[in-house]
Amino acid sequence: MLQIAVCVDEASVCNALEQWIKQEVLSCEVTVFRKPLEILESRKYFDILFLEADGQGHDSFHVAETVKRQSGTLVILIGSEKEQVFEAFDVEAFHYLLKPLEEEKVKQVFLRAVEKKREWKDKEPLIIRVERSYYHIRKEQILYIENVGRKVVLHMKSKEIAYYAKMNELEEVLGSRFFRCHRGYFVNFTAVKSYEAGSILLKNGETILMAKQKYNDFSAAYAEFLRRKKE
Repeated sequence: MLQIAVCVDEASVCNALEQWIKQEVLSCEVTVFRKPLEILESRKYFDILFLEADGQGHDSFHVAETVKRQSGTLVILIGSEKEQVFEAFDVEAFHYLLKPLEEEKVKQVFLRAVEKKREWKDKEPLIIRVERSYYHIRKEQILYIENVGRKVVLHMKSKEIAYYAKMNELEEVLGSRFFRCHRGYFVNFTAVKSYEAGSILLKNGETILMAKQKYNDFSAAYAEFLRRKKE
């Protein structure tokens, strides 16, 4: 699930952004901030950040530079002065949107950012530590991930690997091809053969659990995955 942050002064603009974002991407969580420094204080990871530069320009550019450097967040700056675009370049912002915001332009820029972030996450290997050694695991090799006690088990095409990790931490790095279908399972969409409320049948013949309350979100995310695959 994509983590999106919005930080603008005007409540009406903030509400509009949140609405436009959720219209375009169903599998996302939007967190709203009123002041730029609150983003750093939250210590949360975000894939994409809409950040207003007006009024608190210094703090905004500091936050934009920090989150991009620390976690690779794609920052979309918002402002009313054309000259600020040069500062946006300095902090390597993904885009600079000029106020007043236009719905179609916002959605266009947002979807480009979403696609770029998904490409990054999908291509990045999963780096794991097993005992004293580190391994780079290609995500396309993983069929599903299971939580067993304090460990997670990577069920792959030809083997299984168990190591100490938390499911919540994995959710941030797995990418768009994976979905947390149950508190104890992530499934790779490419491994899915069919599904119903309560279970998912994989192409290798295995069946894993799906929480019934996850059914609608899974259906929407899976349909979106198939749509992107056709493009």
